[in-house]
Amino acid sequence: MAKQDELVFLPLGGLGEIGMNLALYGFGPADLRQWIMVDCGVTFPGPDLPGVDLVLPDIRYLAGEHKRLKGIFITHAHEDHYGALADLWPGLNVPVYASGFTAGLLEAKRNFEKAALKEIPITPFKAGDRINVGPFSVEAVAVNHSIPEPMSLVIRTPLGNIVHTGDWKIDYEPSLGPLTDEARFRALGDEGVLALMCDSTNALRDGVSPSEKDVSQSLRKLIENAEGRVAITTFSSNVGRIRTIAEAAEAAGREVLLLGSSLKRVVEVSREIGLMEGVKPFISEEDYGYIPRDKVVVILTGSQGEPRAALAKLSRDEMRNVALSSGDIVVFSSRAIPGNEKAIQDIKNGLVEQGVHVVTDAEALVHVSGHPRRNELQKMYELIRPAILVPVHGEATHLVAHKELAEQSGIKQVPRVRNGDILRLAPGSAEVIDEAPHGRIFKDGQLIGDFDEMGIGERRKLSFVGHVAVNVVLDARFDITGEPEIVPVGLPVYDHEGEDMEDTLYDAVVGAIDSIPRARRKDLDLLQESVKRAVRATANHVWGKKPVVTVFITKI
Repeated sequence: MAKQDELVFLPLGGLGEIGMNLALYGFGPADLRQWIMVDCGVTFPGPDLPGVDLVLPDIRYLAGEHKRLKGIFITHAHEDHYGALADLWPGLNVPVYASGFTAGLLEAKRNFEKAALKEIPITPFKAGDRINVGPFSVEAVAVNHSIPEPMSLVIRTPLGNIVHTGDWKIDYEPSLGPLTDEARFRALGDEGVLALMCDSTNALRDGVSPSEKDVSQSLRKLIENAEGRVAITTFSSNVGRIRTIAEAAEAAGREVLLLGSSLKRVVEVSREIGLMEGVKPFISEEDYGYIPRDKVVVILTGSQGEPRAALAKLSRDEMRNVALSSGDIVVFSSRAIPGNEKAIQDIKNGLVEQGVHVVTDAEALVHVSGHPRRNELQKMYELIRPAILVPVHGEATHLVAHKELAEQSGIKQVPRVRNGDILRLAPGSAEVIDEAPHGRIFKDGQLIGDFDEMGIGERRKLSFVGHVAVNVVLDARFDITGEPEIVPVGLPVYDHEGEDMEDTLYDAVVGAIDSIPRARRKDLDLLQESVKRAVRATANHVWGKKPVVTVFITKI
């Protein structure tokens, strides 16, 4: 170990936000650090990003460092932890280590999206395995979460051991394993842990998370007592929940229909690796209409209000073969991700208008989180006994609450870290020593770029104020020939006096050109700017808003 070697932590996503988790760990002198990446996730756009499909972490910092990036480790296959891998890996081209389930979902996604995604070679990595890359030795430890095969990582370095928890909880009766390996964590604590990077999602919630077994029993009773159809929406990756619902339906003498492409992909991968053994085949959409209402359960996507998901289509009665009726039940076996509340409420309203009864976790125990509450966090502290604790995976309120809990629990070093901070873990006390370029990039259709490159600012402006295209043709004497063409898009049809908005803007165009002496009309740029200003000013006068204006002037 060289004298100037340092061990650093650099989050490029996931700290100060829910989603888009991506962490870098570096070892070596400042100008020659070797790196590993832990997770490579996305977040989903809100209405402030019209047209954007996915939000990805900006990894431009790695442009000058990627030759020293030794590997990518994926803790589990939730989109906020692995969803950016397919788009960002081609620029990195380094080994990827992940579970068989994660590899299966990635391949299924690639097949679904055809040639849009490159094949990523993945080295299988599971609990108990240890991989040596550069100066790092990375061991996987089993934890419980709301998806198959999640893992925490132990990252051993010459300057100390790090435990990166990923997403986890302590559940002694899950519907799908594994259990969180407390014995292994205690042994790691005995070995000595320099730093614990720990999930903060539920740091505001007291006690312990309810068990998945309790949810299973609650869902079973709900299905058994229902008089009509039961539709249950949950995260498509929650294989344990899907299995629980299917088993409860079978026990109640009901058939099960799956709706949603992502749900079907997950179930297909789960069957391939043996996670759906004993669950009988699901029915097709074509069979749905022939089954009595009290003999069917639907498991479907759309728990977050996604407008194109199956549940949203049902709420709008837009599906060809599947519909709900008055007296049926829809269960939201999920939690609302912050920012999705309005979209979810819109779907609920659509269902209620159809006479459907909506059940959420406010009315019954139909969902539990896959993240640790405060007592579980303290249990992990006791097992690991870290010198440093870094709250990760959460918005500012979660991170601050976790920091306070850790300090109250006797952990001496709990540094404040946010995306882009380069935290030196060793040697010496934990300290933020620098800031790396960071931020967000956007996937829009088949293209990826930053805010300006993708035209998101202009698109957002268009969504508020619309667009007016103007085409004017001038003759040899620089007089208007024919009639100027005005094409308003997204503007009101009539102005405040009931006049046609297009006619009002037409008058503004003609007036702007007539007001300029013929001798000066040779300056077409001047004409364009004058027309543009006149249209914006007129629209603002009669409407109160200034549209985006594009002016074409042609001389013949």
